[in-house]
Amino acid sequence: MSIGFIFECGPQGADKQVCEYLASQLQPGEKFVSRTMDNKLKLLNGAAGVARKLLNEGCQKVLIVWDLRPAWPDKKGKPCRAQERQALLDALVKEGLQGAPVYLVCVEQEFESWLMADEAKLSAFLSTPTHEYKVPRIRRPDREKNPKSMVMKHFQMALGKKYEDRVHAIKVMRTNPPLNWAKLRRSESFARFEAKLAAVQP
Repeated sequence: MSIGFIFECGPQGADKQVCEYLASQLQPGEKFVSRTMDNKLKLLNGAAGVARKLLNEGCQKVLIVWDLRPAWPDKKGKPCRAQERQALLDALVKEGLQGAPVYLVCVEQEFESWLMADEAKLSAFLSTPTHEYKVPRIRRPDREKNPKSMVMKHFQMALGKKYEDRVHAIKVMRTNPPLNWAKLRRSESFARFEAKLAAVQP
């Protein structure tokens, strides 16, 4: 079975890298076909058409994944998941995809909340042979308003270098210890991603 993904990032974006890696661990042996839209505005305006093409090309389901934090349409305004979700649902209806196996996954606030969910893995990545670094446990990572800034702060404090999401996010996910699914599910948006990935269309 092939599963389609649509992301708001660029072709080498961290969202794409991390989601594909996690999907490969959750659904080993499946084929994943990803399309990237560069930014959230383009995703909201064009993802429905891309989803139709992916289904026509043989994908059994499509997941549209985007971050809540990048504000749309007004960068000064407060992003609203309900508004963005409805915009995508309306676009899917216009494409004739109502009832189709297309699933929406809004990541709150940024996907770095998934990195913060498993503090042991992030701690291991940030530790060195001479200095153990401990990231505090966060019970509800999706409730943190700016998880990317938190990760950036930890990188600076532990390693004295800048966090680059396209470089470091996938490395954090791949580092030992192994993925702790129970901890990742502290992130409600990750739990939705996992559920939609496993969803079976009636």
